[in-house]
Amino acid sequence: MTVIRQDQTRRFETPAGVMTTLGSPTLGGATRPIWRVEMPAGSAGPVHTIDAEQIWTVLSGGAAVVLGGEEVRVGVGDTLVLAPDVERQLIADAEQGLTAIVTSASGSTATAGGNRVQPPWAA
Repeated sequence: MTVIRQDQTRRFETPAGVMTTLGSPTLGGATRPIWRVEMPAGSAGPVHTIDAEQIWTVLSGGAAVVLGGEEVRVGVGDTLVLAPDVERQLIADAEQGLTAIVTSASGSTATAGGNRVQPPWAA
């Protein structure tokens, strides 16, 4: 058993919000990364794809999720299962923002604007 203390988590600030790694292959030796997403009210993530399934559970606030051109709204307690390789964008609730817990396959990569990267919070 591995215990990852709060002061050991890794925090990454992006233009859309803050990603905090709670456990991953390089943080605690987990086989699957898990991280917290905190987006301020009205912020929007980039239009992008991920090459692996992602699972999001909304803890507070909410978001509009544009997935493959279709918009879905999610709120507290809702869980999204996002298929790989489908273009997506998350837009935090205009008044409450969004806090969610997310997991994906280890080593997954994101592509936005022609650039492919492994998000550091999932490493």
